[in-house]
Amino acid sequence: MDGLLLARIQFALTIGFHYIFPPISIGLGVILVIMEARYLRTRNPLHMAMTRFWVRIFGLVFAMGVATGIVMEFQFGTNWASYSRYVGDVFGSALAAEGIFAFFLESGFLGLLLFGWDRVGPRMHFFSTVMVSLGSIFSAVWILVANSWQQTPAGYRLVETPAGTRAEIASFWEVVLNPSTLDRLGHVLVAALQTGAFLVISVSAFYLLKRRHREIAGFSLKLGLAIVLAASVLQLASGHSSAVGVAENQPAKLAAFEGHFEASAPAALHLFGWVDEGTQTVRGGVAIPGGVSWLLSWDPRQPVTGLNAFPPEDRPPVNPVFQSYHAMVAIGMALIGLGLVGVLYWARGRLLETRWLLWIYVFAVALPQAANQLGWFSAEVGRQPWIVYGLLRTEDGLSKVVSAGQTLASLIMFSFVYLLLFILFIYLLDQKIKHGPVDDESKAPEGRARA
Repeated sequence: MDGLLLARIQFALTIGFHYIFPPISIGLGVILVIMEARYLRTRNPLHMAMTRFWVRIFGLVFAMGVATGIVMEFQFGTNWASYSRYVGDVFGSALAAEGIFAFFLESGFLGLLLFGWDRVGPRMHFFSTVMVSLGSIFSAVWILVANSWQQTPAGYRLVETPAGTRAEIASFWEVVLNPSTLDRLGHVLVAALQTGAFLVISVSAFYLLKRRHREIAGFSLKLGLAIVLAASVLQLASGHSSAVGVAENQPAKLAAFEGHFEASAPAALHLFGWVDEGTQTVRGGVAIPGGVSWLLSWDPRQPVTGLNAFPPEDRPPVNPVFQSYHAMVAIGMALIGLGLVGVLYWARGRLLETRWLLWIYVFAVALPQAANQLGWFSAEVGRQPWIVYGLLRTEDGLSKVVSAGQTLASLIMFSFVYLLLFILFIYLLDQKIKHGPVDDESKAPEGRARA
């Protein structure tokens, strides 16, 4: 098989599996801050039990994120050594900042978060919860700085060395605040809130269906729904802002998102369809004429740059990007609908007893995860054929000394190990959920959670 394809599949496998966990830890970290603040205000023992339960879940997710994240960085020096040599000064600085300013902060206070309940005062423990949450957010900031620089490079200069051309930092803050950083950061953080909140909603709905831990589950479910509804509205705004940025900085990617081929013409907004690159049409779909033009400029007649403005070798694979992008948007709209329905039943006082809706919430935990993966796929495949947009092609970033056979062998090994890790994660998560927030309903602490 082709070594480039194998290396890309391997990196997609490792980063895709890793990306299951950071959004949960970011979103759940914020929710833990809210839960523990609620306990400090009310001193309700059930709020304490609820917070301690979700801290245990957070610890499991954090451990999985660390175990799967380390692998990706090694690939930069093995499969992608040419890429690392070209952009190491720029890309490496953001990764180093993530370790120094984010990971150490998060992991340093994690011990207090997990084991400090009876060893430090309530306010000190709450401070550790806030620091862990901030650490997870700062980690996302620096990782997104690195990835956003690949999408919209800025603040660099190219220098000639005996080993070849390489990029160096000319302005650190231009690297950090490159044209896509803030839009992508907002989009990812809001998605993480949705991911963490839907995990809380799913487990809470399960408890309500089984008639266990009803006081804790009721409060957790309503808290999760409130966060989901707020995050869904924010996601519409951040998604729009991101699309405007993509249109300005990566027009070929936006054209692939919507299957828009004409070099300069108003672009339709497709709800779904199948892109036929041979005829340059979207088949079997429904489209709003001028919809993309209107969303970008509030003028449905405004021309939008299409794929024909670029040489064929500079275009991303259109149909995979089109399908993943539209599936992500569809899931996003479904999440908004689930949030609105839940709040409606909450207002009517029927939320905790509507079993069909609770069953939907149990399985809806997979939806934000699917949206995260599809969004990442759209962004990364939509950047192709560039590993650093406009500077370095993906094929030129591949290591010259790693053979296709070596990559295939390691890909098989990683697939097997990650399968075992996922089974272990699901098993441990299931055990913690079955155990619940308290050891026994009859021994639950006195007091009731007020929602």
